[in-house]
Amino acid sequence: MHNFKKLKIWNIGISLVSDSYKLTRTFPDFEKFGLTSQMNRCAVSIPSNIAEGSSKSTNIHFNKYLEISLGSAFEWETQLIIALNESYLTQESFKILENKIKQLQKMILGFQSGLNKRF
Repeated sequence: MHNFKKLKIWNIGISLVSDSYKLTRTFPDFEKFGLTSQMNRCAVSIPSNIAEGSSKSTNIHFNKYLEISLGSAFEWETQLIIALNESYLTQESFKILENKIKQLQKMILGFQSGLNKRF
């Protein structure tokens, strides 16, 4: 078992949740139950699955939750692209958030690789 609060991937995931909420507050009202809701649920899913997986008794089980977290990270990146295409954020903001999510994806993959070596 791992202390999820000490995991860098969890902490960056928590930061991404804040970024997502700040961003989606600026979206049009008609997106409230669409893209806004979807992006925030994806963002929340990333650190939530890392935390849940950290409670599992084996690294094999933890890895499954990391896969879900990674999937949510890729889903959030796709939604970020959609938001850019709809002009809901600037190119500059997009680049900052895109870099952050790509870095997190790489870190989750690296963490999984380390776990996989242990089983």
